[in-house]
Amino acid sequence: MPKPSLPKILAAATDAARAAGAVMRANLDRPKRVNEAHQHDIKLELDVRCQRLITRRLAGAFPEIPVLGEEGIDAAAEGAPARWVVDPIDGTVNFAYGIPHAAVSIALEVRHGRGFRSEVGVVYDPFMDELWTAIRGKPARLNGRRIHVSTRSRVDEAVVSLGFAKHDDSLNAVKADFTDLTHHVRKLRVMGSAALALTYVATGRFDAYVEAGVRLWDIAAGGLIVECAGGEFWSHPLAGEHRYGLVASNGLLRRKLMKCTSGGRSFQTAGH
Repeated sequence: MPKPSLPKILAAATDAARAAGAVMRANLDRPKRVNEAHQHDIKLELDVRCQRLITRRLAGAFPEIPVLGEEGIDAAAEGAPARWVVDPIDGTVNFAYGIPHAAVSIALEVRHGRGFRSEVGVVYDPFMDELWTAIRGKPARLNGRRIHVSTRSRVDEAVVSLGFAKHDDSLNAVKADFTDLTHHVRKLRVMGSAALALTYVATGRFDAYVEAGVRLWDIAAGGLIVECAGGEFWSHPLAGEHRYGLVASNGLLRRKLMKCTSGGRSFQTAGH
């Protein structure tokens, strides 16, 4: 497959994200059909509809690139030289309850060594009309404006976002660190969208984000955006398909935050 132009890739991903975001915005306050519900998670018919819309838009521009997504994986995605990684609605529970804090996340990953590496990332919040974009090696942008991570280096001034999955190991890891960190940082936030937590780090709204058990499609775009905004994105594969632990930060706080925790289990899953 000829190497595609990354600006054209970015344009296609942006178009697809905006199209799915328009569907989300139109349906925020409408009744939603639930396809599947668990204690800590919900799958909506709109998740599937938005992924199909995104897949059609991306295939129209680049039919040779398969899609690995939360709502369906093209079998060719594991062996392809490049693949889209898509979360059509990151923050589905928020969205299902009418909370306007959810986003579309689209990344282009290219085979790199034994694995893949994100080269293009787009995260779109349709409720704030905020579009984050990044191409590896270039500055990250929010609505076209260059962004940068925060410069805060003191733990007691830091705002840290925590996330957790429905699995026991994720819950246990975060519970211990929540108890420790709450006494050291300025504020902890649990907001329910990994993609937006990452872009908030990239924009300097948060100073760090920690989660154990997050999925690849939640972080493939946002992690690149953090890096292109001058921050650190550390991730480590966990047991389970496309499952990771991570620490994203402004690059000044990760080790200091680790020292504030007695167990540090969330941080340990994400590497050192």
